[in-house]
Amino acid sequence: MPRIAYRSKDVDLMARMMRAEAEAEGQQGMLYVGNVIVNRANADCLDFKDVRTIEDVIFQVQGNNYSFEAVQKGNLFYERARTVEKRLAKKALDYWRDHPAKFSLWYFNPYGPCPPTWYDQPFTGQFKQHCFYEPVAGTCESVYRG
Repeated sequence: MPRIAYRSKDVDLMARMMRAEAEAEGQQGMLYVGNVIVNRANADCLDFKDVRTIEDVIFQVQGNNYSFEAVQKGNLFYERARTVEKRLAKKALDYWRDHPAKFSLWYFNPYGPCPPTWYDQPFTGQFKQHCFYEPVAGTCESVYRG
């Protein structure tokens, strides 16, 4: 059973986002981004109470900006998804979870070392240039399901 219900167009959308956000970090980095996307769709807490689908997550607006920078910048996100990214997206949608993004709802690429918290959320680990953060314990139990 997949981690979240999805359609073929969700696979394509997620594949495009994974590539746009983490192509330079290789397949592992793209899987971590996919993990965060699925976690946000499953989370019923904090900034993610009103997002339930992959499309909701990718096009979510917070503070007058899209949550994912790639939507605004029009880089690789607006190019066609390749077979390899679609395969990775399907893997993340169906079952894949791993540290440091296993329960993460946020990641970013800082200009220096990863801070120990980001918007008061604890640092869980780093992969190449991306720093990952999961919710403070007890604030988002839904992220640990699925």
